[in-house]
Amino acid sequence: MEKLKFEELEINPSIIRAVEAMGFEEMSPIQAKAIPIVLQGRDIVGQAQTGTGKTAAFGIPLLQKVDVKNKSLQAIVLCPTRELAIQVADEVRKLAQFMHGIKVLPVYGGQEISKQIRSLKSGVQIIIGTPGRVMDHMRRKTVRFDNVNMVILDEADEMLNMGFREDIETILSQVPEERQTVLFSATMPGPILEIARTYQNNAEMIRVVKKELTVPKIEQYYYEVSPKNKEDVLSRLLDMYNPKLSLVFCNTKKQVDELTTALQGRGYFAEGLHGDLKQQQRDRVMHSFRSGRTEILVATDVAARGIDVDDVEAVFNYDVPQDDEYYVHRIGRTGRAGREGRAFTLVVGREVFKLKDIMRYCKTKIKAQPIPSINDVTAVKAEKVLDKLKSIIENEDLSKMVNLIEERVNDEEYTSLDIAAAFLKMYIGEDLGKEEDSLLEDFGDTGAEAGMVRLFINLGKKQNVRPGDILGAIAGETGMPGKLIGSIDMYDKYTFVEVPREYASDVIQVMKSAKIKGKSINIEPANRK
Repeated sequence: MEKLKFEELEINPSIIRAVEAMGFEEMSPIQAKAIPIVLQGRDIVGQAQTGTGKTAAFGIPLLQKVDVKNKSLQAIVLCPTRELAIQVADEVRKLAQFMHGIKVLPVYGGQEISKQIRSLKSGVQIIIGTPGRVMDHMRRKTVRFDNVNMVILDEADEMLNMGFREDIETILSQVPEERQTVLFSATMPGPILEIARTYQNNAEMIRVVKKELTVPKIEQYYYEVSPKNKEDVLSRLLDMYNPKLSLVFCNTKKQVDELTTALQGRGYFAEGLHGDLKQQQRDRVMHSFRSGRTEILVATDVAARGIDVDDVEAVFNYDVPQDDEYYVHRIGRTGRAGREGRAFTLVVGREVFKLKDIMRYCKTKIKAQPIPSINDVTAVKAEKVLDKLKSIIENEDLSKMVNLIEERVNDEEYTSLDIAAAFLKMYIGEDLGKEEDSLLEDFGDTGAEAGMVRLFINLGKKQNVRPGDILGAIAGETGMPGKLIGSIDMYDKYTFVEVPREYASDVIQVMKSAKIKGKSINIEPANRK
């Protein structure tokens, strides 16, 4: 498809000027498909993700349609969250920066309603708000819909997920029927299509093809971990890559709270964000993250809607997302504005199959990576320290320090290199040179091949047990993919099975209470023959 330029559209020169000032050169796919149709006054249903430029796709026609001489309310944009409402309002204001007489007001819960009422009384043409707060104003009769000729539903699927369907339908039923209705949604479940059929007039369906939904500059990796090691693996990745700002996604509010507390306990500048936080707390957390005081934001998918921070260098999926599309939303938070980004996913057991579905959906490759060892992390830390030292050596007067070290070298039987190494170890801590990895329990030498642990099970051929029974029981009880299980050596009364070292503790723990062919088992690390 040929790229379309904004100046090719018949729109207000002030909007074109604003688009140029914002640095947009050509339209994104959703803009190229949606803007010409919306400018014709037709209803559309647009399928597009966050980060595809959909705000301008409805914002430009919206501003083109507004009569600046008329101070009454002419357009409503409904958004699922306060953050998204503020973000959309900011972008619409930027698009209107060279237009005189345009008044845009975000309305949302958590802000004093009296302030919003004062603004509404002074004359507002465009309201951008959450359904709940717009309904509040309707009940108070502080908004009048008589002159509303355009309604936009942004991220409609998310509004439905959050329970706003009744509010949306009430609002749409109160707006004049001869309006234009524009609906954007990342997914198209039945209820969205029902709303489209009921409240839109011959809406045109517009989709951006799926390959345009992903962000190609993001490096994507996954790590197979056991549940109890997730925290340690996340910490190692944070230490190793040391991103300026990170977003960590969890599937539940409880997990957000637990992980935030754990990270803070480890000395990280982390804060949590989820739907149970009061608005004042959410504002504080987001301000702290945007300003860089908080380096790690731990969030649920819904809470992260509307977060648009350009400097997020890494996204961590602490939990594999429950929906393929959420993966796209999550990783799209990094690699913004042409920057490169990284996305890391921690996968437990059978979740690896879910990740394969995500890869097929996204048409992308998520590469498997080994868990970084302590020595890997320490080597990176050491490199960073040595880079700092280089700067000090090149830019500062070290003559007094050199004299002190010379005196010590002359008095003792060690070299200046020994002193430098001791300082480095003291600065980094005790990690350097550790042979054993704290993530992997020391089972000693069980006679297994490298990276595996050999386990003893007190069942064998004489109990009518086959290798497939052993493999099926371990994979079924632990959720570990069967392909990861190594050799199974079966004898008359016992069996030896090899499992990856990082899973060994969990396998022993879980299988202690399991049964194979109805028989209780004893399982323990094998002794070296």
